[in-house]
Amino acid sequence: MTHILYVSPYYLPEQLAPAVCVSEVAKRLAKRGYEVTVLTTFPNYPTGIVPPEYRGHIFQQGLLDGVRVVRVWSYITPNKGFFRRILAQFSFAWLAPLFGWKAVGRPDVIIVESPPLFNAIAGRLLAWGKCCPFIFTVSDIWPESAVQLGALRNQLLIRLSEWLEWSTYQKAGLVWAVTDGIRNTLIERGLSPQHVFMLTNGVDIQQFRPLPQAQARAELGWDNRYTVLYVGNHGLSQGLITVLDAAEQMRGSADICFVLAGEGAEKAELVAQAQRRDLRNVSFLDSQPHADVPLLLAAADVCLVPLRKLKIFEGVLPTKMFEMMACARPILLGVDGEARRIGEQEAGSAIYVEPENAAALVSAITHLRQHPELAMVLGQQGRAFVEKRFDRDQLITDLEAYIAMLSGKQVAESTSLVPTPVNSLAEKS
Repeated sequence: MTHILYVSPYYLPEQLAPAVCVSEVAKRLAKRGYEVTVLTTFPNYPTGIVPPEYRGHIFQQGLLDGVRVVRVWSYITPNKGFFRRILAQFSFAWLAPLFGWKAVGRPDVIIVESPPLFNAIAGRLLAWGKCCPFIFTVSDIWPESAVQLGALRNQLLIRLSEWLEWSTYQKAGLVWAVTDGIRNTLIERGLSPQHVFMLTNGVDIQQFRPLPQAQARAELGWDNRYTVLYVGNHGLSQGLITVLDAAEQMRGSADICFVLAGEGAEKAELVAQAQRRDLRNVSFLDSQPHADVPLLLAAADVCLVPLRKLKIFEGVLPTKMFEMMACARPILLGVDGEARRIGEQEAGSAIYVEPENAAALVSAITHLRQHPELAMVLGQQGRAFVEKRFDRDQLITDLEAYIAMLSGKQVAESTSLVPTPVNSLAEKS
């Protein structure tokens, strides 16, 4: 039985996208007969507060959905303050291999989730000590994204991070890029095309499915106003201040409301801004369990996928977009590049809105409200598209081919070939 070790500081019961994505992959691999272990820390995102049942431990392990979860102590801080977050990430990178060394056993392949980039330290130490290859997952090119966001300015830290980034790409058995844009960027920088494969995130099309809106609103206690919904991280990358600007411009429309659900480093400031502006058409919800997100999406009239207007985000493919498609909801997509190509042009499930342009967002909301038949078509086309292209079960089948190749690395190295699964989205996209 092949033993796969996943290294990620985020895991269930945390509800942010990396934790959910790692869990969805891990439990599916376990169901297919792999021995799967996740090395993580104690749940704390985004408050920095560890739940009572996890406190007072240096080490803890247990089974969750057939996956052995090994939790180790590391420095924990709320999701605010750049250097404290970096310290927390650096702490996990060094302490996870130390405290989890014995418990993780002898993996055949290690999958290292990133960002955070510093997870590379933990993955490389474990791969070296356990004498096994590792797959380095790249969901966001770091430190470049942090530099473009203005969060990382110290030149020494930038140079050290760039060294860690590039040397990790070279040390990894394979690099897993979650978008074509990321893969192409890495190849342009000098990585061999055979060394980096593209496999997107996906969606559970059984869990995320169309539900009756009236039923969803009744369960949530929502009224019948036209509802514009955002679900996800409230961080620097999302630029949610643009949503507040749009809400301010639409405050005269009493039958339109905005709902922002989730947590993040910028949420407190967003709530304060809404209060200062007296935006009574804006409501904030706490982070919701992932299992409850389909109900939220069903209750909305239109869903938002916003990001800042930065070049780095043109290669990003937000997971929430697939979930909205699966629930047959129309999308206003404030992301250019690959997400626009897939959501607007290929799936026909989204209307593109220029990022950080509140007036354009207002215009798109107004247009969809006036044309409910268009909203219905966008939703139906999105559902059909993810059924065909982004079913997570099919993506796991593709991933298995790379795991099989890497666990037999001695043979594969002689040919330097990466297998291309028949259903690989690297071909389809």
